[in-house]
Amino acid sequence: MSAAGEAANPWFSWEYVQDNRGDLEQALVDHVLLTVETVLIAMLIAFPLAILAYRYRWLAGPVLGATGVLYTIPSLALFAFIAPLDAFGLTRRTVLFGLVIYALLVLVRNTLAGLQGVPPDVREAAAGMGYGRACMLWKVELPVALPSIMAGVRVATVSTVALVTVGVVVGYGGLGGLILRGFQNNFYRAEIMTASVLTVALGLTFDVLLAGATRAMTPWARGRS
Repeated sequence: MSAAGEAANPWFSWEYVQDNRGDLEQALVDHVLLTVETVLIAMLIAFPLAILAYRYRWLAGPVLGATGVLYTIPSLALFAFIAPLDAFGLTRRTVLFGLVIYALLVLVRNTLAGLQGVPPDVREAAAGMGYGRACMLWKVELPVALPSIMAGVRVATVSTVALVTVGVVVGYGGLGGLILRGFQNNFYRAEIMTASVLTVALGLTFDVLLAGATRAMTPWARGRS
């Protein structure tokens, strides 16, 4: 591309940001909502699965295997599989369902690993204090496993931020819609770069917030480190 072309189509343009502020804000809000909804729904599904796999050890292999297989399905193919299940065709629900499936593996694996990593002497001490299985799970094992669980939530959240952009293939991709529009608009660099930078910034913001939440919820781990 010539120097004139470079100048006419820059990678960064504050003028683009000002002229398209409404589109950027709406795309960012959509991206955040899809990410938060995905992680919350995935946690509601992954948490019971991990506890079942922890309580009944023979379920650990099938649960991790099933979530692992789902994770390997290419996103475009997954949307194609999900679409016939939705009476309204390719909708926002299609994207949300696909994203939840991808988040399950990390959440189930980290929750299960955290529970399995509780030291035996901690369980023995809790049992000696008269804790039953349910009470031990909620008051002893889950708090000890919390750092591992939150690590899974962080990874799932950041990866979901990136995966949301793929939803643009069915019209619900948050910032991904602006990235695609930039490619369709004669490779409009400012639009592509601005949406990409916002996506990265959003992922980093979620990661920092969740890291802070983890430190606040696990003061004993902070003191030990």
